[in-house]
Amino acid sequence: MEPPEMTVTYDVDEAVATITLNRPDAMNSLTVAMKTALLTAVRRAAGDASVRAVLLTGAGRAFCAGQDLREHADNLDRGLGLANTVREHYNPVVLAVASMGKPVVAAVNGVAAGAGASLAFACDFRVAAETAKFSMAFTGIGLAPDSGASWTLQRLVGPARAREMLLLGDVVNATRALELGLVGQVVPADRLASAARDLAVRLAQGPTRAYAATKAALDHAAASSLAEALEREAELQDECAATADHAAATKAFLNKERPRFEGR
Repeated sequence: MEPPEMTVTYDVDEAVATITLNRPDAMNSLTVAMKTALLTAVRRAAGDASVRAVLLTGAGRAFCAGQDLREHADNLDRGLGLANTVREHYNPVVLAVASMGKPVVAAVNGVAAGAGASLAFACDFRVAAETAKFSMAFTGIGLAPDSGASWTLQRLVGPARAREMLLLGDVVNATRALELGLVGQVVPADRLASAARDLAVRLAQGPTRAYAATKAALDHAAASSLAEALEREAELQDECAATADHAAATKAFLNKERPRFEGR
């Protein structure tokens, strides 16, 4: 068995934290140790002031095949069922990714199935290789969706398509994923790493506080009235107006210069 610290790798360069799911021989399927390491990595990126964007990807030919079914079968044999992994592991990981005050890019290099697909859907951006495939594999093994799929998927593709994908569990290739709005761009496999990194670096050079406020506004508006959304926008706009980045960008605009953001 791989040491837990090796199943997820963490690297920071150019203000981008790259988190790599690193069980390529098992298609990056998620064990308890790996889920724990992933949560640690995501929280580390969220709390690291030197990090202004996050890139999440998988090693080898898969992004993430979801739950490690061998470990799951062992739990079933021992009468443990799901061993409370949804509440203890998946939910905290998805919340940490989705609520992070920094943009998160998923580089989907291959299969993203079950919780692996849900993890990609929780990110702000998804760049997919032409070889990528998405599968909501839950019903295929007699389970309901988890890791936020019931929430994120219908917001990406609409309620009818989400219902179809979740109930049927059919594989969606990269071209169809782009048509449905599951991903923002599809690139050749040999260009995925550079395309996703270019996007992450661009975001890391942007107005980090404004990005965080934008994410907060979208989250609030998803479950509020127009009046409530307007008030929350006003609050967030006041906060952004007090940032150094806003002042510098306003001055740069007036001087017809390109703004340089410092994330504060």
